[in-house]
Amino acid sequence: MTTNTALDPANKPNILYIMADEAIAELMGAYDHPVVKTPNIDKLVENGVRFDTAYTPFPLCAPGRAAMMTGRHASSIGAWDNAAPFGSDIPTFAHYLAQNGYDTVLSGKMHFVGADQLHGFARRLNTDIYPADFDWTRPEWVAMKESKGEDWRNIMENRSKYNASNYAPDAVKIDAKHGPLTYDEETHFRAKQYLNARGNNPEPFLLTVSYHHPHEPFWPPKKYWDMYEGEQIDIPELPDDLEDRQSMMDVWLNAYHGVKRYDLQDKEGLYRLRRAYYALMTYMDDLVGELLETLEETGLDENTIVVFSSDHGDMLAEREMVQKRAFYDFCSRVPLIVKYPDNRNAGTVVDTPVTTMDLLPTFCEMTGSNASQPFDGDSLIPLFENENPDRHVFVQAHEVVGVPCIMVRKGDWKYNYIHGHAPQLFNMKDDPKEWDNLAGTPENSEIETELKALILDEFDPDDIAAENLASIRRRAVIKEVMDKQGITWTHYPEFDARKNALEQHLP
Repeated sequence: MTTNTALDPANKPNILYIMADEAIAELMGAYDHPVVKTPNIDKLVENGVRFDTAYTPFPLCAPGRAAMMTGRHASSIGAWDNAAPFGSDIPTFAHYLAQNGYDTVLSGKMHFVGADQLHGFARRLNTDIYPADFDWTRPEWVAMKESKGEDWRNIMENRSKYNASNYAPDAVKIDAKHGPLTYDEETHFRAKQYLNARGNNPEPFLLTVSYHHPHEPFWPPKKYWDMYEGEQIDIPELPDDLEDRQSMMDVWLNAYHGVKRYDLQDKEGLYRLRRAYYALMTYMDDLVGELLETLEETGLDENTIVVFSSDHGDMLAEREMVQKRAFYDFCSRVPLIVKYPDNRNAGTVVDTPVTTMDLLPTFCEMTGSNASQPFDGDSLIPLFENENPDRHVFVQAHEVVGVPCIMVRKGDWKYNYIHGHAPQLFNMKDDPKEWDNLAGTPENSEIETELKALILDEFDPDDIAAENLASIRRRAVIKEVMDKQGITWTHYPEFDARKNALEQHLP
């Protein structure tokens, strides 16, 4: 697969790729939310292209990012969960642009798992914030896969770890200093430092800046909390028959996240939770604004394409659910905005379904780079001019569920396949909150059959289940030994810098 839009090497555009973590498209001023303030991202939308039906390939940090960088389905590269290795033999967009003469640099989080902590980036400007080894491999994952989720109650009740505490009524803290906030400050400083140091360097660059926020913990600086004093804060609305509307996937996720341990219908707690999230979204928007300002101050804006997105969203107590891993739009739909330096196609809104796996072929087409190995995404550039009603995208979720779960979105329709269990079918135009499951209704049988066939033509659920379980079992052995030996794959840029400096002076 090659691109045919090679540019004049003297005028290759730079790419600044800005990633948020757990940014919910629906809760952004840039996506028309009436309260949440994102003025800097608003300007990107005003001068660029906004994709309104963009999805993560996997609503979880590590596999979503690995699929995004490789343009490959998570199941094709073994990206099963937050502790699955990201193979160093799989080319990423960073590799392809580096082949084409780009300085490829990463500042911030990417949650690479494995010994390779670069994956095509020439260097990282700081450490990661999450484990690089198999430390998060959980024994309950094996039990869930072995029982195909049938023994979920016993497996989940015996978990020693919980995940819903950050969403509890008393979890929000104002102006509390914590690691993720410090991490974002360093990520931001290093990124601006890199841009300011470019000077007249003619070498084109791909700079990926990946922030932790608005990811939990929901502890905003007071300045941003105060911005929402007296504002209308959305509170999730739940039907009386909520449990009857849950899929088997919902049941597994809720059990894993421990949602019943907390009152996720407490209105005061929900108010504080949402207000804190709004505040952190605006905090993150300010960081984006400072990056854009640095581009302008250095003159780099004249030849830099800016792309903004997120790895996934967050249920944020919608449907009385928390965290990620779900197919609902609050969790799987992501913001995606592309702005060229000449503001071409300014103000364009694209409704065609896309995925962040499409970034690899898009970046290659933008830069005239050759993506020589197979990939599963498609360039976004043709959509700047013309919608594509036949385009469809897939989302996968395999971490804590008992069986393979795969979603497909085509046009107004979303179909959630849960292997061996009842599916879900939603008309997203008529039912954007995804309450009315139309699967099994005679009047929608044709579209349901079509969407199910798209999934089963692309994926073999039984093979996926077997490969997933085998991967977890292998990692459990390695995790035990690495723990015993005290070995880690954590990346230390300072050490690498000293090592490189030393090698330059060796004969």
